[in-house]
Amino acid sequence: MEDRIETLETKLMAVEDLVDELNRTVWRQQQELDLLREQVRQLAQQVKTIQPANPLRPEDEIPPHW
Repeated sequence: MEDRIETLETKLMAVEDLVDELNRTVWRQQQELDLLREQVRQLAQQVKTIQPANPLRPEDEIPPHW
């Protein structure tokens, strides 16, 4: 019986370590996701400011062979 308890305690410690590691991984990924979302937001804002207010009409575009 004592051996079984020790085995369970050892397995429990391993599971707790794994859960801690997974929590740290999820936290790091969330930090990275937040950063990427902010970068996408900034890029979208830059695209809005770069795009002309009146886009060219197809008939105004120069043909590709010019």
